[in-house]
Amino acid sequence: MTRTLVLGGARSGKSAYAERLAAGSGKEVVYLATAAAGDAEMAARIAQHQAQRPAHWRTIEQPLALAAALAEWRAPQRLVLVDCLTLWLSNLMFSDGRQYPDVGAIELPALLHQERAALLAELAIDRGDVVLVSNEVGMGIVPWGAVSRSYADEAGRLNQAVAAACDRVAFVAAGLPLMLKGA
Repeated sequence: MTRTLVLGGARSGKSAYAERLAAGSGKEVVYLATAAAGDAEMAARIAQHQAQRPAHWRTIEQPLALAAALAEWRAPQRLVLVDCLTLWLSNLMFSDGRQYPDVGAIELPALLHQERAALLAELAIDRGDVVLVSNEVGMGIVPWGAVSRSYADEAGRLNQAVAAACDRVAFVAAGLPLMLKGA
């Protein structure tokens, strides 16, 4: 059973690469979607992603309880594709409706820490193949504002922890994968 992390920037081709990996696996594919359509632009992005996927793939929408969904759907005969971890992180950061300050320390919701730990514990179990997609947000300038900096920090920590738990890690730029770990 393999665990693969696919990293890349916005519009880098990471989702398309992850979908090619899933399609080429020869296994049943379950697509765990973490996005929530909070506005018309996001709804359009979700619709575009849905249109690109094969119709026979099962799609499960799960914006928060990712580890539980992975535990439910991972199996030797299938590959679970998670798209994406950074949207999931954002969902968790704002899950309790709190308002964050513009400056100063950010206290993140307990649910974020619980779900992150649950995800890492689930990835340690060999249940079936999984491909996880995540944005690499730490390669640009340092964001303005405390919540944006906290998000970039948490995304970086999450990507490092998931990469350590995975057998393979690919970085995608301009649609081209560069293998960082594994074959």
